[in-house]
Amino acid sequence: MNIVRENLEDGTTLLKATVAEADYNEAVDKALRTYKRKANVPGFRPGMVPMSIINKMYRKGVVAEEAYRAASNGCFDYIEKEKLTLVGDMIPSEKQQPLDFENSTEYEFAFEVGLAPEINIPLSKKDKVKKYTIAIEDKMREGYRSNFTRRFGKLVDVDTVEKEDALNVTLDQPEMKIEEAYVGLIGMSDAARKPFLGKKVGDTMEVNVNELYPTPAQRAAILQVKEDELEGINPKFTLTITKIRRFTEPELNDEFFKMAFPEGNVKNADEFAQYIDSQISRDLSRESDFLFTLDIRRMLLDKANLALPDAFLKRWLFTINEGKFSLEEIEKDFDKFLEMMKWNLIQKHYVNELKLEVTPEEATQEAKALAMQQFAYYGMNQVADDMLANYAKSILENKEESRKVYEKLFERKVIDAVVPQITVTDTTVTPEEFAKLAEKAQ
Repeated sequence: MNIVRENLEDGTTLLKATVAEADYNEAVDKALRTYKRKANVPGFRPGMVPMSIINKMYRKGVVAEEAYRAASNGCFDYIEKEKLTLVGDMIPSEKQQPLDFENSTEYEFAFEVGLAPEINIPLSKKDKVKKYTIAIEDKMREGYRSNFTRRFGKLVDVDTVEKEDALNVTLDQPEMKIEEAYVGLIGMSDAARKPFLGKKVGDTMEVNVNELYPTPAQRAAILQVKEDELEGINPKFTLTITKIRRFTEPELNDEFFKMAFPEGNVKNADEFAQYIDSQISRDLSRESDFLFTLDIRRMLLDKANLALPDAFLKRWLFTINEGKFSLEEIEKDFDKFLEMMKWNLIQKHYVNELKLEVTPEEATQEAKALAMQQFAYYGMNQVADDMLANYAKSILENKEESRKVYEKLFERKVIDAVVPQITVTDTTVTPEEFAKLAEKAQ
């Protein structure tokens, strides 16, 4: 097999592979023998169809398939031997000439590949990136504190209705009576809840459930019927309040601390305040690190100034997606794709140059951290080590999730390798200022 390489001006390379009969004949004969064993031709028993008939029926198509396979495999071997760094994958070239599989035995296949540009990113202390510390505000502390303590709160009976109370009521009219119906004011609009405010147990009022609840599902729930049974029900009722309950947060006493922190790491109000600040700092640090990574990435992308074969990459995306996306649809999100590809090339450059590695132990720790975040989202701040290890294992056993874990860790190692080479200035900002900076960076 003869392979000729021709570098094109747009950052791509044309590979022309000429295959002769010797390059594909063995594979063709093997494929035709398989057809012979399986062919179902009227007048012949299975496996007894003459090879002349098999050749007439299948040979041209098999030659085309096996010759193409031989040419593409030869080009892949050439790419590996020449150590070409590609962007995208090899695709058939638009310069491909027609092939005569009827009369010829030698064929020239044309493929195109996109070449990755050389990467040179000179860094010095003159390169500056800001890292932001987000100031903790009292309203943030109150929000975190309330969200935490509400997990251990409870409903208590009260005398007078306020705007977030839960009511047990009786709905009565000549046609029907519903006892122990539930009315939750917290989910109502200000206008809908206004008539209830200040009412006491035993007070009555006239209500229209169609006005009280906008959806059929809500009306069916309070009337304790199915949605298809709503039609024909008079929506006007006399409502009598039988119970008023209000959600109250727990007192910060020994009972609360033992329940909320069974390990005993928080035992009083001062330690609880420190715990809340530590949780806020952890979350804010995560947001700050994310923006810092984006800013480092932007700096490296700007300094690298990589030029990629855009036209080729668009054709490649269209080809590998087999027409699932039009060229117009690919064009729409192409800039984001291009930036992602450039960043991947930069990361690979540093990983190879600095011989960066991610160990299985590091991946496990990262998977545990992800699992812990998921548990915390559902209010579980204390998780047994064996449960956490099992969740981490399931994350890493999932091919897609494992890929994300390793990509994140490699990115972190690249950032950590770059930081000592530049100047990082620490700047404190308010949450509002940081939100504007983050929005601008997206």
